[in-house]
Amino acid sequence: MTSSDLWDADDAARYDVAVAAMFEPQVLDPTVDLLAELAGPGPVLEFAIGTGRVAIPLAARGLSVTGLEYSQPMIDRLHEKAPDLPVVHGDMATTRVPGEFALVYLVFNTIGNLRTQAEQVQCFRNAARHLLPGGRFVVEVGVPSLRRLPPGQAAVPFDLSERHLGFDTYDLVTQQAISHHFTRQADGSYRRGTHNFRCVWPSELDLMAQLAGMELESRYAGWSREPFTGESESTYRSGGSRCEA
Repeated sequence: MTSSDLWDADDAARYDVAVAAMFEPQVLDPTVDLLAELAGPGPVLEFAIGTGRVAIPLAARGLSVTGLEYSQPMIDRLHEKAPDLPVVHGDMATTRVPGEFALVYLVFNTIGNLRTQAEQVQCFRNAARHLLPGGRFVVEVGVPSLRRLPPGQAAVPFDLSERHLGFDTYDLVTQQAISHHFTRQADGSYRRGTHNFRCVWPSELDLMAQLAGMELESRYAGWSREPFTGESESTYRSGGSRCEA
């Protein structure tokens, strides 16, 4: 068991529509392109594979892709789309998947689903256990938007679109955060949902990698290798069992 929220059947049924923007080619194609490049001949393991947003097109490139997923309804939804893609039911901090992999990856801020620092460290150690010599662990995570917090407030809006209102609230002491979502329904009403996560800093991720016996290879602000700067709001980092940068 982990501290992660457990996504149920309703969450799984709505997921692809709720994050439809993440399936757009301009978002997804650079992700798959770079992961395929880093994987070489493979094989590949995705932690928190979800409904297969990244894994299915990556497998379509000819790579052998295996998934690890905590939510059985999310696995069921993935298998409606890709029945033959192998997925192990378990958590990314402790579950061992058979085999060794050239690439293990974890995208879309999902490291934050593990809501304690100890579990996040265990996730890095678990990734290292799955890597072939010279293999890579890739993590995509948002940088906490603390500079956008007004003095004396704890909420930061991240989406004010026609169909969706979203904001994050932060506890700056514990690094616990909650994403609040208000999604417009067909009848004009709004559905409210929340998602709990632990925010994490790039330097903290580097230390977690060191504790797992890995080294930082590279850090970018996006999947097209945009430079990571003090203004970046997200980071893609690549670490390996040995440094290849």
